[in-house]
Amino acid sequence: MLVTSTDPAHSLADALDVALDDRPVEVAVPGASGRLAAQQVDAQARLEHHWSDIRDYLVALLSWSGIGEIAAEELVLLPGLDELFALIDLGSHLVGGEYDLVVVDCAPTAETLRLLALPDALGWYVDKLAGPGRRMARALRPLVRGAGTTPLPLPDDAVFGTVERVHRDLAEVHALLQDPARASIRLVCTPERLALAETERTATTLSLFGYGVDAVVVNRVLPAEVHDPYFAAWKARHAANLAEVESTFAPTPVLRAPLLDDEVIGVGWLATLAEALYADVDEASLRAPVRPVTVEPTAEGHALHIALPFVGRAEVDLHRRGGDLHVKVAGVRRTIPLLGALRRDLVAGATLEDGRLEVRFVPDPAHTVGATVPVGGRRGKISEGRT
Repeated sequence: MLVTSTDPAHSLADALDVALDDRPVEVAVPGASGRLAAQQVDAQARLEHHWSDIRDYLVALLSWSGIGEIAAEELVLLPGLDELFALIDLGSHLVGGEYDLVVVDCAPTAETLRLLALPDALGWYVDKLAGPGRRMARALRPLVRGAGTTPLPLPDDAVFGTVERVHRDLAEVHALLQDPARASIRLVCTPERLALAETERTATTLSLFGYGVDAVVVNRVLPAEVHDPYFAAWKARHAANLAEVESTFAPTPVLRAPLLDDEVIGVGWLATLAEALYADVDEASLRAPVRPVTVEPTAEGHALHIALPFVGRAEVDLHRRGGDLHVKVAGVRRTIPLLGALRRDLVAGATLEDGRLEVRFVPDPAHTVGATVPVGGRRGKISEGRT
């Protein structure tokens, strides 16, 4: 098993209490039958490897427009890009077959959601721009070369090759993370109301982007043997919040990690926590999350299903434009490219029931523009247009 981390805070080495670097390091686990390795990914090194050609071109372009080189360097680095390239390592580890399980320690919620949304967003832009951009650059290059002493920098084939390679690598990682047979996400929170509300919103966003959640781990639960009156109110609140999270996340398993009597640092304490957390759990039962986004044939055409737990109709807004379906849920947007027959179909309507959005498509023989259709007949809406 390999444990790796995309958290720029580099806390994995602190938790294991071992020195880690960019290559997997063997971690001794007394009494274990398997083999454990850990890795703290050097995100900056991955950025240099994957992004340097694109970065150099964008810096040259911005410098040509009058922006200073230092400012240009900062502008071309999208937030979270370094962490995104660290994810590409996942594919290489699994393809190599050296590890039967790879566990990724992610950063806090906001950074992780941004990280998991980036492959989808970058893939959409590359699909729209890479092919036409390469053809345009080739057509303009002879004209620009003779335009003056400082002609407009145009990307060469090396830049477009890098874009296509990054796109291919990210697509492979994206497909891996969205396949419930090969990957799942385990949410971790504490038994406080604010933390649980954030976890619900995180589950909604993950489902929107096609990631399956196989379990929720509630950490630092006060154990039953604590009877001090000072903690009585906390124990009652923990019990109420645990009952609520088990009800709202059902049938997703909810696991309880007790608050131990010391900090969880080092392999020994991590083993103690694991024993308390998973002692009565069949680990195999946690590896089958529901695929959040599916397409199914219907008698009328097709139906696109998206699992959207914890949201109401008024929080969902959909718009069809050309071959893309734009989905906005509680302020979070995703563009879903429609594949195959759905690109030629019209949107007949949409409903949101029991945490599941269904968008219905019917054949469009005339290839005409459809009309605005309400989601479930209430405030949420879906509109369709062509560009």
